[in-house]
This record gives sequence, C-alpha cells and structure tokens, in this order.
Amino acid sequence: MTEFWLISAPGDKTCQQTWDKIMAATTRTNNLSTNHKFNIPDLKVGTLDVLVGLSDELAKLDSFVEGVVKKVAQYMADVLEDSRDKVQENLLANGVDLVTYITRFQWDMAKYPIKQSLKNISEIISKQVTQIDNDLKTRASAYNNLKGNLQNLERKNAGSLLTRSLADIVKKDDFVLDSEYLITLLVVVPKTGYSDWQKAYETLAEMVVPRSSHLLFEDSDSGLFSVTLFRKAIDDFKHKARENKFTVRDFQYNEEEMKADKEEMTRLSTDKKKQFVSSIVFFPLIYGLPVNFQAMLLQPNKKTMKKLREVLNDLYKHLDSSAAAIIDSAMDIPGLNLSQQEYYPYVYYKIDCNLLDFKV
Repeated sequence: MTEFWLISAPGDKTCQQTWDKIMAATTRTNNLSTNHKFNIPDLKVGTLDVLVGLSDELAKLDSFVEGVVKKVAQYMADVLEDSRDKVQENLLANGVDLVTYITRFQWDMAKYPIKQSLKNISEIISKQVTQIDNDLKTRASAYNNLKGNLQNLERKNAGSLLTRSLADIVKKDDFVLDSEYLITLLVVVPKTGYSDWQKAYETLAEMVVPRSSHLLFEDSDSGLFSVTLFRKAIDDFKHKARENKFTVRDFQYNEEEMKADKEEMTRLSTDKKKQFVSSIVFFPLIYGLPVNFQAMLLQPNKKTMKKLREVLNDLYKHLDSSAAAIIDSAMDIPGLNLSQQEYYPYVYYKIDCNLLDFKV
C-alpha cells in the first residue's frame, strides 16, 4: 500500500516520548501501521497570525503542487508508452523511489533555507513549481508534435498498398531510370485479379514493354506490380487500367527523397525515446506555536485503517475537545481551509504515492 498519513502532535516532555507513545498505540501490540519519524528542521515560524494568514495560501499551493506532480507522472507515462512497466522506476525523487524518499525525507537546506520565513519558503516553492509547470507544458507540446509527426510517417508506412509509402518496398533495380522514352509504373492489383493482370497488362495501351511486369510486394489483399512502357502511353495506360480495376500509384523513384524519409523516421523515433523528465515531490507543513511537536509518517495497513483512525483520535483527543463535534457537523474552522473530513485534533495530511491512475 502506498498511502501515508503524515501527522504531527505536540511533544510531551520530549518529542521522543511522543514518538514512543504512538509506536506503542499503533505498532507494538496491534500492527495498525508502519511508522517513520519525519524530520522537520527548526523553521522560522513567526506568529500565529502569520500562520493563519498562510493557511489558505499553503492549501492552494499544496493542491497546485500535487497537480503538477501528477502531470509530470502522466507525461512520463506518455513518453514511456511502449514500456509502461518502466514508469514507476523512472518516477524518482532525488534518485530514489517515492516511498523511500518520503520515509527517509531530509529537508533541503540549500533550496529552502530555514533562516527564511515560512512565507518566503512558500514563495520559493511556488516559483519553482510554476517554472516546472511551464517547462512541462513546453515539453509536452513539443513531444505531442513529435509524436504526431511520427504517427503520420508511420501511417504512411502501413496500411493498404493503395495509400502506404512504397519507400521501404521498392528498390532501384525495379525501375528503368534516366530514360528519355521509357518509364516504369507501379500498379496495385487485387489478389483476385492477378490472372487478369497477367493476361491484359501488355494490351492496356500501345507501347507497353512485353514481359516487363514483376510482382514486387503483396499484402493480404493486393499485390504491387511494376510495368514498363513508353512515356507517351502513360495517360492511355492509366485510363485502361482503371477500367479493369487496376490502380496505378502516383510514384516516382527518387533515392534521395526516400533516404530522407527513412532518416526522418529514424530521427523522430530516436527523439521520441529521449523524452525523459524528472519528478518532484513536495510537502507543505504548518503547525501552531510553541514549536514543540513531533512529525510522524504512518503507513496504515489497509484492513485496519478505521481502527487506526480511532486509536489516533483517542490518543490525541485531549488536544481539542471540540474535534468530534466539528467532524460530526458541517462547521468550518475560521481562517483555516480544511474540510470537515480532514479535521482531526492532530495535524494530518494524506500522501498518496499512486501518481498514475493505471496499473503497471
């Protein structure tokens, strides 16, 4: 299970006692969850007024960051569409998988200096994630254009002989080239019409070279035949071919153009494989004063989540005697942007490492 509950409760005499208490209540006797300490540095908290003022901004920032992270994950899945089993191993934070990153979280002092105020730190995060979002939009647009161009080329190299590219089918030896008088045409003939073609092609027009037709390629429905004739007979030959349900492809052998098409296909395929992005995991924290609390990361056991919630509420209900009433009613906490389902007498955030809807 990759859902975590990040909770924070005021320290008892020491933060270690707070940790020991929750371990005793959730792990040692009833195996309700797997717990990890979540290390938070001594942030420059400021006043309660500042924290209340930041609450709405942090809630919006949290939602924004989560949305960007999920877009990054979805983009990674799009890029690795041919190897979706590789998606999770590429969704890394600081070089490790998300579960490892969260359970061993360390504050990045260089990116988010703790001497800065919480407001400044939140602004730093907001600017960084906004830049990531903008970069992602640019990358996604470029990737979608690349993918579209590649799909167009792939369509040209697939499908019916009536429409598909012939560059990977024909070769130079199939054609009479550099002749002032002669030309080689390519004709699509239904398989049911092979016999009729062999009997009729020499007489579809004057000046068709006898025994010049060869089967070059066939798919499930049709065959591609070459035929050589004099240039002045082209229009007459095409007209008679249509009457007999033979289709002359509009094709001229040009080695340079075909080479360029193949190189473009190779280039687009290579560029498509190079589209990799890195992911970012972010978590906003807010807590009251004085600064004496223990942050704890709980990984609940799926079958005992309800019991775990009851244990936590019993453990910390003394922190706010009105919590039960608030949860049962539709009341809001003035100044705090928390829904009734999210309010508990301890700080609580749900962290879901499932960034993608599909299973890989």
